[in-house]
Amino acid sequence: MGIDAFNRCVDEHSDALYRFILKNIRDEEKARDIVQDSYEKMWQKIDTISPGKMKSYLFSTAYHTMVDVIRKEKTRVDFESIREEMYSDNGQYTDLNEVLHEAVSKLPAIQRSVIMLRDYEGYSYDEIAGITGLTESQVKVYIYRGRVFLKKYIGRMEVLI
Repeated sequence: MGIDAFNRCVDEHSDALYRFILKNIRDEEKARDIVQDSYEKMWQKIDTISPGKMKSYLFSTAYHTMVDVIRKEKTRVDFESIREEMYSDNGQYTDLNEVLHEAVSKLPAIQRSVIMLRDYEGYSYDEIAGITGLTESQVKVYIYRGRVFLKKYIGRMEVLI
């Protein structure tokens, strides 16, 4: 990969990468730092990355950098320790987008990441496995558990409308 390919990669993927990281950690400064660190790591390996693998390498690097930041802050929560009654809401509310974002923020980091990669960024299970370093089966399990939690958290659609 050359300098032109690197610059093209920055132009094409920086917004999507920033959105992905921001949706997961909800801190603009940290998201910018992670994106910058990811591009720096990519620049350091510019000679070893083939042009067809740039996006995958970039998202994988950003994901792993984000996980490292989360681990340093020790904000990781075990899914089994979450009690449903702490986070369920049976009151009526009409702003579905706000409720959905709040529900997604309650997910453990790994589930939030795989759900965002699948549903927001449109990656396949195989691509998500490559980015996160999980097996395809683990990705499916985390997505399923996350969706079950979201379904229970949000509740019935009639309550929201």
